[in-house]
Amino acid sequence: MKHLMTGNEALARAAYEAGVHFASGYPGTPSTEILENLAQYEEVYAEWAPNEKVAYEAAFGASMAGGRSLVTMKHVGMNVAADPMFTSAYLGVNGGMVVINADEPNQYSSQNEQDNRHYSRATNIPMFEPSDSQECIDMVKAAYDLSEQYDVPVIIRTTTRVNHSKSLVTWSDRQEIPVKPYEKNIAKYLAIPAFARKMKVKLQENLQKLEAYANSCPWNVIEDNGSDMGVICSGDCYLYAKEVLGEAANYLKLGFSYPLPDQLLRQFADSVEVLYVIEEVDPIVENHLKSLGIPVIGKEIFPRNGEQLPEVIRKAMGMQSLAHPLDPESQEALISRAPTLCAGCPHRGFAYALSQRKNVMVSGDIGCYTLTGNPPFNVMNTNLCMGASISMGAGAQKVFNLNPDKKMRVVSMIGDSTFFHTGINSLIEVLYNNANTINVILDNRITAMTGQQENPGTGYSLKENPAAAIDLEALCRGLGLKNVRTINPNHLKEVNEALDWAFALDEPSVIITRWPCALKKQKAEEKQEFAGSFQDRFFVDREVCIGCKKCTKTGCPAIVYDVERNRSGIDQNKCVGCSVCAQVCPVQAIQKVEPQAKQ
Repeated sequence: MKHLMTGNEALARAAYEAGVHFASGYPGTPSTEILENLAQYEEVYAEWAPNEKVAYEAAFGASMAGGRSLVTMKHVGMNVAADPMFTSAYLGVNGGMVVINADEPNQYSSQNEQDNRHYSRATNIPMFEPSDSQECIDMVKAAYDLSEQYDVPVIIRTTTRVNHSKSLVTWSDRQEIPVKPYEKNIAKYLAIPAFARKMKVKLQENLQKLEAYANSCPWNVIEDNGSDMGVICSGDCYLYAKEVLGEAANYLKLGFSYPLPDQLLRQFADSVEVLYVIEEVDPIVENHLKSLGIPVIGKEIFPRNGEQLPEVIRKAMGMQSLAHPLDPESQEALISRAPTLCAGCPHRGFAYALSQRKNVMVSGDIGCYTLTGNPPFNVMNTNLCMGASISMGAGAQKVFNLNPDKKMRVVSMIGDSTFFHTGINSLIEVLYNNANTINVILDNRITAMTGQQENPGTGYSLKENPAAAIDLEALCRGLGLKNVRTINPNHLKEVNEALDWAFALDEPSVIITRWPCALKKQKAEEKQEFAGSFQDRFFVDREVCIGCKKCTKTGCPAIVYDVERNRSGIDQNKCVGCSVCAQVCPVQAIQKVEPQAKQ
């Protein structure tokens, strides 16, 4: 029987069928759904780790103990995992270990679009690149066999389209792979210089064997259509090229893309008159071909940024576009609108209050609250990577303090999951070096931006089992911070009092805003703690409203401004009763809908 699955669903199914025992990762689009789907299989232990480095180390430990292990992450997460990854290639594996990395050409929800094929080359870890859901299943299984055969972790590189597109797959039964015996072997697993030098030689020897594998494996395939035109591609680029060129070209599809199959590359190049390389994002295969002395057309016509979609390929090759632009009426109806915080978002009240402050630099982080950099708040001034807000803020504050005449203060904003990810060490930097920054942990009780995943502060594991819930205030105080407050971010008076308190201090402080995401399905204990949340609705008394538009400055999508009547209104289908707009209104025109009026 065939099953229609996304690439992420297929990757999870593949791990199950391959007999994986242990899986860890950190949620990040477009990789998140892999572990969410894998957690549904009772035979596999699956967990969310605090960050990708920890996830990689846990998976490597599981492999060393003899189990087949999996670690998943998005492309920027591999930067976090890079430290253990490089050395793990030296040590090798016991049970097979696979690293699933999801790249994001065109950076739909990321701060960059780095090409993680570079990591494969830098670490000497072999790489597969599936192009559809069936190949996700087949290549993951092959990767575990390869990992154990060649004593090395294996990377599966996917991209957004592969992760989220659906295609038909065939299921198989789970392989019951026994856990391998663990044997103490310090010469293999202890990476001190005397051993590591020998480990590197072994890794290089394995790489030479894998080069032979690359030239003969079933994943690197020549598709001969009798054309003088040749196209070399991998992953989703193969499907894009096929859609555009069909049988008008011959193809060398690279499913196993590192190490590259030099013999096969030369053979294919000799069989055609003109040769193209279509790849996302960097010219890695192109540069390799040129180093072999093979003439090729690549990034001189194909863009170096974004996805190589069919329309992009057509334009680059001078072919007629098949795109159908919108008619003028539809184009006029489309309104460009920046993304905004959801109605009832607990970050709204704090962002609004902070936007009223002067001489402030807001050092931001990665999460929903990054949207506070957009109008109407214009609060967040910078973000770099997960956990950087606090440490960047500390450095900036030290420099601002060199000019005592200009009283610039830094407010560092970070979400709860991001704080657990890499913010704790940054807060230690603040405390240790006495940076007088105001550090705000926006605790919306879940990892919201990637789709409501549990984290170390929610009290539940990936498999929805009760887990230890880290108390943020206790953690901060345990580090040694004495100035810590927890507030309700929907109460503007409480927010402003906390900000006044923190700005008055000349030493480190932490403000924790604690209120659940409006989209979160609350657990029983949360319903008790936040009793009555999201139950109320508000309306605008248009007889009282003066049209000052202050309520629109909260950026709530439930607020509708009637230009003709010069009055505000509230969409009852969107309002969840956070009351921030009512607190902002200077004439009390925004009132709570009485219970009887709701019926």
